[in-house]
Amino acid sequence: MSAAETRPRSPLSPLWRALAVFRIASLVYVAGIVVNNFSEYARPMLAWPVLAVTAAWTIVTTYAYADPARRRTPLLTADLLLTMAVLISSYWIVGPVALSAGSATLAVAWQTAPVLAWAIAGGRRPGIAAALAMGGVDLLVRAPHNQAFTGTALMLMAAIAVGYLVRVTEESHARLQRAIELEVATRERERLARDIHDSVLQVLALVKRRGAGLDGEAGELARLAGEQEVALRALVTAPSVASAQDLDLLTLLAEHASTTVSVAAPAEPVRLPGKVAQELAAAVGAALDNVARHCPPGTRAWVLIEDEPAAVTVSVRDDGCGIPPDRLAEAETQGRLGVAQSIKGRVAALGGHATLTTGESGTEVEMVVPRAPRVGA
Repeated sequence: MSAAETRPRSPLSPLWRALAVFRIASLVYVAGIVVNNFSEYARPMLAWPVLAVTAAWTIVTTYAYADPARRRTPLLTADLLLTMAVLISSYWIVGPVALSAGSATLAVAWQTAPVLAWAIAGGRRPGIAAALAMGGVDLLVRAPHNQAFTGTALMLMAAIAVGYLVRVTEESHARLQRAIELEVATRERERLARDIHDSVLQVLALVKRRGAGLDGEAGELARLAGEQEVALRALVTAPSVASAQDLDLLTLLAEHASTTVSVAAPAEPVRLPGKVAQELAAAVGAALDNVARHCPPGTRAWVLIEDEPAAVTVSVRDDGCGIPPDRLAEAETQGRLGVAQSIKGRVAALGGHATLTTGESGTEVEMVVPRAPRVGA
């Protein structure tokens, strides 16, 4: 498969194809004008070479703009300058007398093509700039004829309209991509939910039933299995669409405060997009859960929130016994991905990073999430 076949299709491709059709149609119109007004030109024989250059450039741009990699400033600038040259040549070929009498230039509607190309490539502002530049040249060639002002006004309106259409197209394409990603994520979530229901949940429910009423460690295991079954069932059946509204991270993390967990935060709310706040709070919960599971009873933990203009940093520190060397790698090899996925994976999906520091005096997990994160789900 070639690189062109694997390159993602641009949402603006239909506009570029429409521009190619417009350029060809305007070339035919220019040729008709030249044939019809040939006898009135001051230097009629020079019109044919200019018409040949116009036709050749139409072919070049039709193929060049078809490749997204070539839709860059060099090609756009060359397109604008060559069209201006064709327009300027009208002053000597058509003649100032014929132009002042209302005769069309050698560019006519063809001169609008580069303006539209700039508008498609860059939006309204580049399109307006190209329209003003082309209109200025047209005014110099045909002034003081009113058609020059009319042509400039039409090019400005075309640049504004196409630029607006480009913005709407790109926004619609972005929404469509998000909807597709959400649908894919939802389907994957449903698939995982089915697999978990048919395996893990069934085992947990069996352990809960078999251990119900037993004393000692067996009863405790049954109770824990029941709690995990409820939590896991709630997870796989929860709605997959996260809140689009901003949430206060302090409110979410305050739920973890207890006699052994202290939460230190700024006085003002730390507002983040709903998805970001929920995922970051879940990562903090996973870190505190590791403290409760692997540290001696009574181990204290501290959650520190730092709200900065560019990022939000949350640190979870405990005064436990630390993590033995190579323990994390061993746990990941065994399929226990608490730190790797519940903490680091969540933070990485938000465009941030998590750092774990451990020693005999305890463990600290620092999670940094940028203010404009890339939400993976």
